[in-house]
Amino acid sequence: MNMQNQSYLPFVKMHGLGNDFVVVDERGITPRVDATLAIAIADRHRGVGFDQLAVLSDTPNADVHLTFWNSDGSLSAACGNATRCIARFLMDETGRDALTITTDRGTLYARDAVDGLTSVNMGHPQLRWDEVPLAYEVDTLSLPIDGTPVATGMGNPHCTFFVDDAEAIDLAARGAEVEYDPLYPERTNVQFASLIGPDHLRMRVWERGVGVTLASGSSSCATAVAAARRGITGRKVQIDLDGGTLHIDWRDDGVWMTGPTAHVFDGQWRL
Repeated sequence: MNMQNQSYLPFVKMHGLGNDFVVVDERGITPRVDATLAIAIADRHRGVGFDQLAVLSDTPNADVHLTFWNSDGSLSAACGNATRCIARFLMDETGRDALTITTDRGTLYARDAVDGLTSVNMGHPQLRWDEVPLAYEVDTLSLPIDGTPVATGMGNPHCTFFVDDAEAIDLAARGAEVEYDPLYPERTNVQFASLIGPDHLRMRVWERGVGVTLASGSSSCATAVAAARRGITGRKVQIDLDGGTLHIDWRDDGVWMTGPTAHVFDGQWRL
């Protein structure tokens, strides 16, 4: 990524299971991405299109700092698939097999999981109502919302419904409704999951500030945690999303997510 021509903003397009990202490298330069620019780039007809835009910047505390923009111009503290994709990009760039990454969520650790897979530790889940956050004190395992979903924080808020058949849900309608439920003052990501085998879930995702997405890493982590807390699965699960499969392992040191990444193309945005 070369910033020599100030009329253009170089970027990389990547995806994890169809959950797609524009990645901008602001290491060593003056920041250029803001909400207005993020919204313009996000337009899939007039721009590039993405589920999240990730910005790399310098930090003395890790190999890189990541900032995440949603397609509506809002910020998110966490984006698991983007973190995984960028970790793979940086490992390929440097030849290393492990990295330390800071985000607004905290410090995350990434490693090469061999066979083209990348693992990221997304940190410990936030299980208390005020950590998610919710608007008032309530049992996060049984929310007073139709369908009694589970609330989980993964640096961003999540609302997970366990249903008989995730395929049968009107995701666009229900997701849009739940995202703005007053119980979630910062809005929420919404997941619908069904058990299809031992420690094996089928999940569909509505992302806060984005809409229906083919996959979501933080949503997968939240759903795995919720399923384990409910006793539906153990702490190590396979999650099949619309875009492919992620493996989630809730360990003592945090929630590890493993899956594939793809570097699609490089481009330049005319400023």
